[in-house]
Amino acid sequence: MFPAYYTGRGKWLLKADQQEHLREAFTRAAQGDTTAFADLVRDRQSMVFGICWHYLQDRALAEDVAQEVFLELYQKLSTLESAEHLTYWLRRVTVNRCIDQGRRKKNRQELAMDDVAEPAAIQSHTDPLLTRKLRQTLELLPEKQRMLVILRYQEGLDLAEIGDLMKMPLNTVKSTLHRTLEDLRKKMTRKLGEIRYAIF
Repeated sequence: MFPAYYTGRGKWLLKADQQEHLREAFTRAAQGDTTAFADLVRDRQSMVFGICWHYLQDRALAEDVAQEVFLELYQKLSTLESAEHLTYWLRRVTVNRCIDQGRRKKNRQELAMDDVAEPAAIQSHTDPLLTRKLRQTLELLPEKQRMLVILRYQEGLDLAEIGDLMKMPLNTVKSTLHRTLEDLRKKMTRKLGEIRYAIF
C-alpha cells in the first residue's frame, strides 16, 4: 500500500499522485493562484523547517528562516522552471539561509543548546544524554560540515544531491563527510569517556 498524503482541503492523495499534484499546484501558483501557493508551502514546509531546525537547533529561529525562504519563493516563483526545480531551489535557498543565520548566531550570544527544547514532532526514544552530547558536538562543527551531516543523515539526500546543493564536487563531498564523521566519532568517544569516568 502506498503512503497517503493529505492536501489540506479534505483530500488525500496516494504517494504516486503527489508529483502530479505538485506540478498542478506549481503551474497555478506561478499564474498567481494564492491557494495553489499555499498548497506548495504546505507540501514543502516540513522539508524546509526540518533543515532549519536540525541546523539551527532553535525552533523560533528555524520558523523565521523557513518563513523567509517561503517569502523569497513567493517573490521569485515566476523565475523557477518547474515543480522539480522548486524542490531543488527550496533546499538550496534553505541551506544558504541556515549557514548565513548560523554565522550570525555564532556572533551573538543566544540560548545555550541545553536550554532549547526539541519540538515534540521530532522527539525520538533515544538516550537523551547521548542525543544532547551529539547535538553539542555537531554545534561545534564548521557551518558547511554541519550542513553536510544534516543533509545526509537528517534529510536523507544522496551525496550527488548534496554536492549539487552546496556547489561542491562529489569527491569533495565524500572526503569532507568522511573526515567530519571521523572527527565526530573521536569527539563523541572522548565526551562519552569523560561521562563514564565522572559517573564511576
